Amino acid sequence: MREKEIRRSMSVFPIGTVMKLTDLSARQIRYYEEQKLIHPERSDGNRRLFSLNDIDTLLEIKDYLSDGLNMAGIKRVYEMKKEEERKAKENNQPLTDRDVRRILHDEMLAQGGLVQKNPFQSGPRL
Repeated sequence: MREKEIRRSMSVFPIGTVMKLTDLSARQIRYYEEQKLIHPERSDGNRRLFSLNDIDTLLEIKDYLSDGLNMAGIKRVYEMKKEEERKAKENNQPLTDRDVRRILHDEMLAQGGLVQKNPFQSGPRL
């Protein structure tokens, strides 16, 4: 892991700072943690500590919600990202921005009902 990635994954921000940076309430942040979308570490006193990566994820979630995606759709986007990352690691090929955009695009179309999920179903395909 490169130093930049290590620093971005270091959990150093308390929830109050994250609330200010993301404009989310503590309840919303805890909800996203319950939904397993973020994974903050815990201090010795059992306080949540967030990394820059966690903050980026929270901001992405806000963007997805403002774009009209529901929680099930957001979870699916992150599941697809993880699956693509796993496949990329298996093939030793890094996941590109283009791959991530394609995954997100496909998922948004599927959530909007604009494409059929099963290619074996009958009907027109957009």
